[in-house]
Amino acid sequence: MSSTGTPTGISSDRILRMINGYWATGVLGTAATYDLFTHLEDGVTTPAALAERAGIAPRGAQALLDGLVALGVVEVERGGYRNSPEASAFLVADRPRSLAGFARLKMGHLGSLAALPDVVRAGGPVTDAVVEVADNPHWENLVQAIAAQAVPVAHLAAEELGLAGAGKVSILDIGGGSGVCSAVWLGLNPDARATQIDWAPINAIARRLLAEQGVGDRVDHIDGDFHTVGFGEGEHDVVMYSNIAHQEGPEDNRAVFARIRRALRPGGTLVVSDYTTDDDRSGPPFALTFAGEMLLKSRHGSTWRRADYHAWLTAAGFEDIRFVDTPSPTTLVLAR
Repeated sequence: MSSTGTPTGISSDRILRMINGYWATGVLGTAATYDLFTHLEDGVTTPAALAERAGIAPRGAQALLDGLVALGVVEVERGGYRNSPEASAFLVADRPRSLAGFARLKMGHLGSLAALPDVVRAGGPVTDAVVEVADNPHWENLVQAIAAQAVPVAHLAAEELGLAGAGKVSILDIGGGSGVCSAVWLGLNPDARATQIDWAPINAIARRLLAEQGVGDRVDHIDGDFHTVGFGEGEHDVVMYSNIAHQEGPEDNRAVFARIRRALRPGGTLVVSDYTTDDDRSGPPFALTFAGEMLLKSRHGSTWRRADYHAWLTAAGFEDIRFVDTPSPTTLVLAR
């Protein structure tokens, strides 16, 4: 024990970095706003040159670079700067897996955290922050910003399902958002067709993006709330339920899984893509932290344990249930 009463060898550095964690969101989001990662990737390496290219003040460029170095996404090299391998892979604009748009989006969410003490006390949203409504302008930016996160997951799911060589399969994408899953799967299988169920404003976004990917003519869209829209009976080979379970409570997830079971053809597969926690809720960190996001913004949602999914799917009549880790915070749950 030191003379200050602090155990020897323990520093407050990590606690202080967590207390000031909003700095990371601000620095990353601002750097993405001015395309600093793209400029670095193009070979612009000095603060002065970056400032000129990005149209920002030299002092601002240096402050952003200092913050990015502290975060480990930019590296100092021979008096200049370069992207880290992670930044090159995930923060350069217009790359298929770029999270730059997501970094910008999260800048606008910083203020919502101020309500967290009240939300924790109440056990749910205390303002109009609930996002589960069709006309929320939040969706326009969100569904496009998170599309990049879904690309590697969609490819992995396709491998697990053997979709590329599956021939004429019918895919139902519930709450498909940007349509990124259908874009990937139909791109791999020219004989497949998909149907997406989502609110009309979101389907409008998906129609545009799927047309840009050259697969729009093989996707049907059903506008509406998936809680009430019919899924069909024995019509589909694959059903995707991506990033929805965390917005729903246990009863709604159980009910949806039962309806999906009836919508699948014999031997068909349900694919759930979401953040899942260990059964004792000891990890992983991203899924555990995301539970707070759901407390802020959903009426009944959370991040659910693998045991929860297993129980819900078994009750719905699925027998072959397995969990597949992905190179992202997302887990795939495959059920037949």
